[in-house]
Amino acid sequence: MTKQHDFTETIFGEPPASPHRRRGDLLRHRPPHRSNRRWLVLLLAIVLVGGAGYGAYSVLSPMVSGLFTTAEAADFVGPGEGEVEVVVEPGQTGEDVATTLRAAGVVKSRTAYLEVATSDPKRAAAIQPGTYLLFKGMTAQAAFDTLADPANRDVNRTTVREGLWATETYAVLSKQTGIPVKQYVAAAKDIDGIGLPKEAGGKVEGWLFPSSYEFGEKATAQQQLTAMVALTVKALDDAGVAPQDRQKVLILASLVEAEAKLDVDRPKIARVFLNRIETDGPPAYGLIESDAAVSYGAKRRLLFPTEAELADAGNPYNTRLHPGLPPGPISNPGVASIDAVVNPADGPWFFFVAVNPITGETKYGTTLAEHDANVAELKAYCKATPKDCGQ
Repeated sequence: MTKQHDFTETIFGEPPASPHRRRGDLLRHRPPHRSNRRWLVLLLAIVLVGGAGYGAYSVLSPMVSGLFTTAEAADFVGPGEGEVEVVVEPGQTGEDVATTLRAAGVVKSRTAYLEVATSDPKRAAAIQPGTYLLFKGMTAQAAFDTLADPANRDVNRTTVREGLWATETYAVLSKQTGIPVKQYVAAAKDIDGIGLPKEAGGKVEGWLFPSSYEFGEKATAQQQLTAMVALTVKALDDAGVAPQDRQKVLILASLVEAEAKLDVDRPKIARVFLNRIETDGPPAYGLIESDAAVSYGAKRRLLFPTEAELADAGNPYNTRLHPGLPPGPISNPGVASIDAVVNPADGPWFFFVAVNPITGETKYGTTLAEHDANVAELKAYCKATPKDCGQ
């Protein structure tokens, strides 16, 4: 949107005299004595000045018009030629788009495009991120019409679902974009290059926000990971999470993401984890006891870890043996899990178990006896339908 100015003075100094000034006022300001000779001299001066004025106008007109018509107000006159790809990034404003178009040589000035866009705000607001094929040297109106037509939008959509590990995320991105996985691995190590906050401790796990992305065809692995990290920061900020609490929230949210199947259970599971790590004594003794965390540390996607894996004290993510939070997130959580940690349910539960792995039906217990009864229900289900339990 262009900035409006209220010019209250002319460039020549004082404002011109009011047209409503009374004739009597003008008469009172006339010199008292004028001879015919002085009238003749005045008339001659007017003729001479008029001739000089015309000459000065013919010389100065281009310069004066240049003062009032800047390059910013200029526009191309033709349909344009020479194809050029223009990428409208998520979150860009109309002024950002105008800058992109001018830099690509599509429009002659930002102002020309912005004037067209502001005259049609409904269509301007409907312009979507994506890649558009335009021409160099287009009129601002033609460029705007191209962007405003959804049929001209080339969408290269990449969807990264919630709960993936960073390594799994790289594989999804690589399959969609054609960029080798090793380039994502290298980009993730450049923590400053991707804007990874210091709270992450140099590890990108948990900070690659799950969403649908429309990356430009020329977007690098670094640019893609940068966008994902930025959305994680935004999600945490939107949830009101202070910078010093970001990593703790992401760790808990990643656990919730891994364990919950239904949104209704996320705040309850978050409460279970909080109750357990905040209680030194029975029945939890500060242990989270998340099988998903054990599996992450073992680097195997398992519904049920093996006995050997459950007994592996060398696994820092073995929350059955190590009290408190694991050393980092175990997946990349979405908004629902982040919100569940920030706003956990109220309840006395220390246990939960999904009694139906397919539907995600989850039951909660306050005592170990209640939990054992729920686990027995799960075992009975798995015995009846072993394929649903990965057996």
